[in-house]
Amino acid sequence: MKRIGLLSDTHAHWDDKYLTYFKSCDEVWHSGDIGSVELVDQLAKHFTLRAVYGNIDGQEIRVRYPKVASFTVEGVSVLMTHIGGYPGRYDPSIRPLLYQIRPKLFITGHSHILKVMNDKHLKCLHINPGAAGISGFHQVRTLVRFVLDEGKIKDLDVIELGKR
Repeated sequence: MKRIGLLSDTHAHWDDKYLTYFKSCDEVWHSGDIGSVELVDQLAKHFTLRAVYGNIDGQEIRVRYPKVASFTVEGVSVLMTHIGGYPGRYDPSIRPLLYQIRPKLFITGHSHILKVMNDKHLKCLHINPGAAGISGFHQVRTLVRFVLDEGKIKDLDVIELGKR
């Protein structure tokens, strides 16, 4: 069993609430638009970190993290990228890989809109954790936590950090 903390679109904004809400997590995943090396270093100092870069991330972050990450944790295949769309409206840049890999969990960011949706055709769960930072049009900053256990995704929590 692995407890996962998920965030996106921090745009270099650090909040000590990340430590509070992710303290019980085994890993933290960031789905892009990290915003600064300092922020990613702070996360990596406290957590086992997996990340992908987003469209605002500079070269320092792009050399550390991929555009697309594909991995398996606790029997759950995961595909994570920053710009990916959502069920019924996948981004053309990721659609071929998504249909080839057919992950059980597809994670994106970019839109600043929290979404948790099942894709019945691909038989996968899509999660966009919304935006944890203060830059953008979103009104409420959000994080997501969940558990991966023997091929199952369970105990999903949406956490509101407050107004932008």
